[in-house]
Amino acid sequence: MDTLSEFTFFIALSRNGSLSSTARELNLTPSAVTKRLSNLESRLGVRLINRTTRRLSLTNEGEIYLKYVKNIVSQIDEMESVVSKRRDSPKGLLRVNAPLGFGRNYISPIISEFINEYPDIEVQLILTDRPISLPDESIDVCIRFGTVPDSRVFARKIAPNRRLICAAPKYFKARGKPVVPTDLLSHNCIIIKQSQQVATAWRFILDNTEEVIKVHGNLVTNDGEIALRWALDGHGIVMRAEWDLAKYIRQGKLEVVLDNYETPNADIYAVYMEKLNLSARVTCFLDYLKDSFIGEDNTRSFW
Repeated sequence: MDTLSEFTFFIALSRNGSLSSTARELNLTPSAVTKRLSNLESRLGVRLINRTTRRLSLTNEGEIYLKYVKNIVSQIDEMESVVSKRRDSPKGLLRVNAPLGFGRNYISPIISEFINEYPDIEVQLILTDRPISLPDESIDVCIRFGTVPDSRVFARKIAPNRRLICAAPKYFKARGKPVVPTDLLSHNCIIIKQSQQVATAWRFILDNTEEVIKVHGNLVTNDGEIALRWALDGHGIVMRAEWDLAKYIRQGKLEVVLDNYETPNADIYAVYMEKLNLSARVTCFLDYLKDSFIGEDNTRSFW
């Protein structure tokens, strides 16, 4: 078994989660799959998969191996595409899932421009308050924020995106500005409830040291746009993503504080299933999407 075959074999095995499912996909017998896995582990000298009667699970070494082989296979595929320049003309149905606010404000306009250039592609944009989990037969590409937790999927970074702490100028005029995170304890913070949990623990990192502040306030909502509106009205301090705040900061309606601290990752990713099986329309859309967030200085901000 050559190295690339090993990589694609292991990706399929981790995705399927069972020897029998992998055997069916690769048109092999279960015993042949077991032997290939054993040979791979023997060559590497580590156990990559925990075998149970119900389902396979990756060991720590298996997680590391999967991360690297996915990246290598992805780069090989991109290299061959660039070198050969052979791609089918994009056409057919493309199904995209995105969060409500970001989908309305950013993904929708990009799709509008995209179909002008690729009229043979039909796009369905599905906006949800929670991301759809892949694999899902009804979705080709999901837009997500922050770290992508599922090793079975591929994620392409579309744009950097920070979480910022801000409030209206009139709030800071009345209450003063926090200089360090602990100052938030004496401020009214607008709380956003997510997934049945009230997000009162705000995390900050400075010089590799994390500080968690349990903020409080008299306004709580499960809708980010409402929280933003309350902040604009001067009711308190809010933590929101850069994409949602940029135009108001630019207009002077909001002011940023504590921006010398890092906050939890909110980078924007396009998430999709195995790259080797991508259709021309999905590949084309991923390229177009990333290019849409790249400015003249080769970086994209929302400013």
